[in-house]
Amino acid sequence: MDEVFVGIDVAKETLEVATTHGERLSVSNNEEGHKKIEEFLCPFGRVLVVLEATGGYELPVVEYLAVRAVPVVVVNPRQVRDFAKAIGLLAKTDKIDAGVIARFAEAVKPEQRPLKNAQSRHLDALITRRRQLVEMIAAEKNRLILAGEWVKPDIEATIAWLTRSLEKINREIEDLITQSPLWREKEELLRTFTGVGPVTTCSILCELPELGLLNRQKIGALAGVVPFNRDSGKIRGKREIWGGRSYLRSVLYMATLSAIRFNPAIKPVYERLIARGKLHKVAMVACMRKVLVILNAMIKTKTPFRVPLCP
Repeated sequence: MDEVFVGIDVAKETLEVATTHGERLSVSNNEEGHKKIEEFLCPFGRVLVVLEATGGYELPVVEYLAVRAVPVVVVNPRQVRDFAKAIGLLAKTDKIDAGVIARFAEAVKPEQRPLKNAQSRHLDALITRRRQLVEMIAAEKNRLILAGEWVKPDIEATIAWLTRSLEKINREIEDLITQSPLWREKEELLRTFTGVGPVTTCSILCELPELGLLNRQKIGALAGVVPFNRDSGKIRGKREIWGGRSYLRSVLYMATLSAIRFNPAIKPVYERLIARGKLHKVAMVACMRKVLVILNAMIKTKTPFRVPLCP
């Protein structure tokens, strides 16, 4: 039997299901609805279920299907929207979107990747919460500068409470990594690289589980630090980075800022690029990519950072 491609449009309360054969189903986004989807898929035999990332609403149905060995892939919504425009479908409703996702799955056949286990999702949640707390503390400190005397005590109390919450989250992250022998081994290797601290290490473990499993080109593209060509005919366009995992890139940027000052493998690269007239941001992106390539090689070969081994 031919493979059937299934698209699911996810909303907070509902799930719209469509197949490339034309069958449709509308269910609630709860366990009862997930069971109905499983029953709906049974007659088709070989299937590939594709959903868009929706900020978390898709996770329950993805986990439900994955546990039952149903092939399921979560894709970037921008890819599906661009595909819809390419085939001339400009209208947008939940039912239309489900059909578009199914057609996208049939045309692109996105690669199925291993889903995060419970421990990885736990670390992901802690990292996300830590990021939120850091942003709130920064916002409150900015407000404190211009605040009147009447509200300053309240803002200072809020900052103190957020700071205690941040310290608690940091301890939980450290304990969680310590409990996993694999994460602990990777953390010890990554921390040998001058410029990589605890925040960078946790973010890499959470946001880039592919580290050490891919080649230098693919790992750079995942992080969004690989410049892509923009050429047409005789025109040679400006190379620009595009896509990738934005939060990981911002963390990698901060680690590289430290590395260009103190890391003997990265500092000369940055200085050489600046001496050749490259802009700071261009040199930074090049150094970010070099940092990531070195970290990837360290994890792949299980070798701590040593300057003589770095060209």
